[in-house]
Amino acid sequence: MKWEIIGYTAACLTMFGFVPQVIKMFRTKHVKDVSILMLCQVGLGIFLWLLYGMHLRNSIIILANAVNLATIFVAIFCYCYYRRRNKALEVVKTQVRK
Repeated sequence: MKWEIIGYTAACLTMFGFVPQVIKMFRTKHVKDVSILMLCQVGLGIFLWLLYGMHLRNSIIILANAVNLATIFVAIFCYCYYRRRNKALEVVKTQVRK
């Protein structure tokens, strides 16, 4: 039973590990210092953990990594959206200055 508590605690901590970064991206509307390579690499790792959890039929691993993968997808979407948006705003600002 003690190991299940440790497993659930670890799952909760990792499930919401990227939430602060996603919130920061929403608030600041900037992703300049966020590495898309890191997001993709971690996303792939989480996906593989999810597959491993499914193979083991381990609900802790499955739940933690499914939620974590969804958070990573949101982070990648925010990265792509705000990067494109901010580049477009820079073009407009440059044209207005001329």
